Amino acid sequence: MPIVPSKHKAPFYLFNGHLQTIIPSLFRQVDGVLYERERLITPDDDFIDIDWSRIGSSDLVILSHGLEGDTSRPYIQGMVKAFNKEGVDALAWNYRSCSGEPNKLLRSYHLGASDDLDFVVRHALDAGNYDNVYLVGFSAGGNITLKYLGESPEQVPSEVRRSAVFSVPVDLKSSAQQISRIYTQRFLKTLGAKLEQKRQMYPDEVDLTDYSILWSFPEFDNRYTAPLHGFKDAEDYYARVSSRQFIPNIQVPTLLVNAKNDPFLGKPCYPMQEAEANPYFFFEIPEEGGHVGFIEDFRKDYYYSETRAVRFILED
Repeated sequence: MPIVPSKHKAPFYLFNGHLQTIIPSLFRQVDGVLYERERLITPDDDFIDIDWSRIGSSDLVILSHGLEGDTSRPYIQGMVKAFNKEGVDALAWNYRSCSGEPNKLLRSYHLGASDDLDFVVRHALDAGNYDNVYLVGFSAGGNITLKYLGESPEQVPSEVRRSAVFSVPVDLKSSAQQISRIYTQRFLKTLGAKLEQKRQMYPDEVDLTDYSILWSFPEFDNRYTAPLHGFKDAEDYYARVSSRQFIPNIQVPTLLVNAKNDPFLGKPCYPMQEAEANPYFFFEIPEEGGHVGFIEDFRKDYYYSETRAVRFILED
């Protein structure tokens, strides 16, 4: 479809993409979301922890969080609350190692782990007998979602009806090069803590020598993400899991919203040609929004991403 016009406008006091990214991340609080946790045992004898917010609906939204996030993040809970309000059950899943407990295997999660998303979707369908399933993803979770929908579209369950994703690095190499060192160091700190847990579990497999001198995602992915997850190197990882290549195959109505001022996204993360060629793929580029921000009224807890996802999935 042609590019979708955007109505989002950030408040005047959040006047750049960094503020629009940081303020919601640090200061937003969401009340009223009560989860029921379930632990799933994966086919490879690992586990994934999922959090349900059921209201007795025959419709379900499945939410995928961002890099180093989890189901407690305010952007996840805000979306859960928005869909519950509209009469839709919600399931937010924690990637391997993201639920507060290290997973059992040497591998953890990565931005192409669509097999885990498929496992969660199929479990939800078996557990809840849902008529309609919707997918919502943020950043890394958006990349996983788009890859899932487009890599084998004929295998996506027919109950999966629509999807909306936000702030997605559809070209991982350009995003890894674009993100500033300030943001990178914050991620590398938490990733390093998880690697230390893995080092204690697998002392012969994980080497953290000179970890503190790493300064970029290509370095980190080349040394850890790629070899721990079966990729040759960072280049191979980026090439194989970047979701832009899968967008032409998507056959479920899907909305991608990437803000023009997103500090995490390089120019290749704006798939204009793919949007024009695929009638199932809708692409919206607000001038503002930052990365997983999209705040419109902080005091009223009003976020464009939530109203836009609800409108696209339930009303359009």
